[in-house]
Amino acid sequence: MENKLTTKLSTTLLIVVIFILATAVIGFGLSPSVPILLVISMIVLVARLRGVSWQESQAALIKGITSGIVPLFLFLLIGALIALWLATGVIPTMVWVGFKMLNPQFFLPTALLTSAIVGTLIGSAFTTLSTVGVALMGVGTLMGLNPALVAGTILSGAIFGDKSSPLSDSTNLASAISETDLFAHIKNLMWTTLPAFGVTFLVTIMLGFGHHSGVGTTQKIASLLPLLQPTWWAIVPLSVLVVTAWFKLPAIAALMINILVSSAAFLAQHSVSDFSDLLVHGFKTTSNNPTLILLLNRGGMSSMMDTVMMIMLALALGGLLDGLGILKAVMAPVVGHLQSQGSVVLATLLTGIGANFLVGEQYLATILPGQLFKDSFTRVNLSGLALGRTIEDSGTVTNYLVPWGVAGAFAAQTLGVSVLAFAPFTLFALLSPVMSIASALTGIGLKQLK
Repeated sequence: MENKLTTKLSTTLLIVVIFILATAVIGFGLSPSVPILLVISMIVLVARLRGVSWQESQAALIKGITSGIVPLFLFLLIGALIALWLATGVIPTMVWVGFKMLNPQFFLPTALLTSAIVGTLIGSAFTTLSTVGVALMGVGTLMGLNPALVAGTILSGAIFGDKSSPLSDSTNLASAISETDLFAHIKNLMWTTLPAFGVTFLVTIMLGFGHHSGVGTTQKIASLLPLLQPTWWAIVPLSVLVVTAWFKLPAIAALMINILVSSAAFLAQHSVSDFSDLLVHGFKTTSNNPTLILLLNRGGMSSMMDTVMMIMLALALGGLLDGLGILKAVMAPVVGHLQSQGSVVLATLLTGIGANFLVGEQYLATILPGQLFKDSFTRVNLSGLALGRTIEDSGTVTNYLVPWGVAGAFAAQTLGVSVLAFAPFTLFALLSPVMSIASALTGIGLKQLK
């Protein structure tokens, strides 16, 4: 198939795809689903005119969707878990505790550290966002902070935790692709990860000190506290979450166990029909308080369907670009001309970032540059550890900055803030590739072959 779509044609197709997506999503503010469907149709039609059969294009499309079945199923489980945690008082309790303990001036750095610690413990940014992230988002918004700033801060901590945890799927994947020891890989990540996190932490401190709650905000919080009804029960599902992570259970199994535990608590006081409605349609508070309605009315599997639809289309597009050899046809001439260590690292970073915007799936955006540049790293005398860190600093973290990316779309749906709004404040994801470039240029922390 690669011979049927030449380098010139593949390059043209990529440029047109980028132009259509950027114009529709950024220029006109449209949902990514329609422009993605449009470019998929365009690629399939062009491929057919060049001799690629309908069956070959369909196989590539299906393969792309199949690669994202696990996260798509996770989204449905997370939607159900959010609804259960709201209905059984887990998230309201975390919000209540946050109101009692946190000061607006210290909220941002505290939220960053909290999401980073939880992310490291459980090894999943998605689970971190859908549990403590939802609670922190509610607290920060009601304190009068910019929702986009709060979302970016929480997300920065969650990404750091995911990237630094030996339980993380993406970290294990990068280690496997680069053929390095997992803990050696994590240790080497710190050369760029800690500086990026440190700068993010300092910025959140400065932004926090620039914010003071007004009298109206303080009164609003005080009026909400009696309505949140904290419960000691919240300790149980939170403990289950930590225990399942400690025993390294896969994400699907861990979420299912927590859903079963939370379901038992809900069914003890509600009917089966209420339970079914909750899991499908989400939680609806009985309060008439508009702020509380905005804070708590969320969750349910149906709330994730728009995101699931968009991500399926993005995965289908990624499957076509990869399966029809379009990405490799464009990159192959570039790879052979890279001679210096800095150029190899920079090309790998740009490929990972570009793949995220084209493919929309962080695993594919991690695998693709890893496969393309593995031999190049060896040729310029760089260790596999350098490769593993580079693909994490680009392919893994920048997917959260892509509106049609799996991670970005999930974060936007879960936190209630658009990707374009929180992206400028997700400093850790923005700084990680910058620190990787700095390491390549200075040689600091750039692991050489022995």
